Amino acid sequence: MITSPVRRLPVENGVSGWEAISQRRFPLRKLDGNVAADWLIIGAGFAGLSAARRLQMLRPGEKIVLLDAGEIGKGTSGRNSGFMIDVPHNLSASEYSSAGAEATRVEMAQNRSAIAFARQAADDYGMSSETFDPAGKINAAATSRGMKLNASFGESLRTANEKHLFLDADEMRELSGSRYYLGGLYTPGTVLIQPADYVRQFAAGLADKVDIFERSPVTALTRKDGKWTAVCPCGTATAPKVILGVNGHIDDFGHFSRRLMHIFAYASMTMPFSVSEVGSKASGKDRWALLPADAMGATIRKITTNGMSRIVIRTRYTYETKVAVGERRMAKMHDEHRRSLDARFPELAGLPFEHSWAGRLCLSRNHVPAFGEVEDGVYSACCENGLGTVKSTLAGMMAAELATGTMSPELSQYMDHPEPTRLPPEPIAWLGINGVIRLQELRAGREG
Repeated sequence: MITSPVRRLPVENGVSGWEAISQRRFPLRKLDGNVAADWLIIGAGFAGLSAARRLQMLRPGEKIVLLDAGEIGKGTSGRNSGFMIDVPHNLSASEYSSAGAEATRVEMAQNRSAIAFARQAADDYGMSSETFDPAGKINAAATSRGMKLNASFGESLRTANEKHLFLDADEMRELSGSRYYLGGLYTPGTVLIQPADYVRQFAAGLADKVDIFERSPVTALTRKDGKWTAVCPCGTATAPKVILGVNGHIDDFGHFSRRLMHIFAYASMTMPFSVSEVGSKASGKDRWALLPADAMGATIRKITTNGMSRIVIRTRYTYETKVAVGERRMAKMHDEHRRSLDARFPELAGLPFEHSWAGRLCLSRNHVPAFGEVEDGVYSACCENGLGTVKSTLAGMMAAELATGTMSPELSQYMDHPEPTRLPPEPIAWLGINGVIRLQELRAGREG
């Protein structure tokens, strides 16, 4: 018998605003007892849910068990900014499109395949436009350098015959109500999601055919007689094949050790406000979504429901070797968000944040996924490289195809990448990675 203990479990750092305003539409079940299945999926985020849906398509009638350590929507998948982006989006570089033309073409095709898969799920599970909105996104520039980055990105899109539109300062102000921005670059293929609602409605759509158990952390994986058993505090789940959709926690399962960077991103959501409270021009139209022209800048979204609006801001990153963030760090990031939001929207200065939180990203140095069969019958669909909504969706789809032997040109292409590059030893990695992040944030300047 082979036994692999799980080193650490996920931690929720702050309450995600997306989860706090989300509606849960299905009962919570905890694993209690011993269950057997044809397929076992660990992690009920974008990767795990997508793997379950794809398995349903490929192996209808076979039993699927899906385990999650926490509650769906409260983990990492419910803590991101909610952009499903089709065009290149390399978080580790200032320029989003820094690869060659062929690599860029492949990346866009893969991203669009994942978005199409998500769109069909949204249709099948009855998601509203507030949960799944194909509205596109804008790269907003607040500096001359940001304008140059947008121009460069626009040129790469033009060369690839991709639709895009430049906005000037007046158009940015009309959209957002802010005088802060010099211009923007709109691309139409992005889908905006309410991330906590999306994963919860996705899970609800699967629940009649997939056994989903939450608050059921896997503390060990054991293998005996050709089957894997996930050990949880109150039971076990056994299957011949396992898909791990646990993103950066894959190294806690004993795989890709010292090859993945765990980056915390920090976000805050305001209290709800109405137009009558702040004035009709203070925050522009009811909904908009801005990415920074420099990837290390501030991502900002405005959402409006039933006449009440909120603004969500995400900015600042840190590399950590722990899974928890201290109160002092969270307080400091809250203050950074206050400064950044007030600079953009002086008429909203002092509007309280109702929620502040951190989410854990997983990056590799060479910008590749942690994907493949890592042990006999165990498949990894991990390391989203800063775009978990799309790349984890794709990884889940591809893992299901690999595990079922459903070979295709898309799977062959997805598997054609090297292993994630090794990191330097600690504390060199901590010092070096955080040093690079800080320099990039300084260079981003007013974009942050």
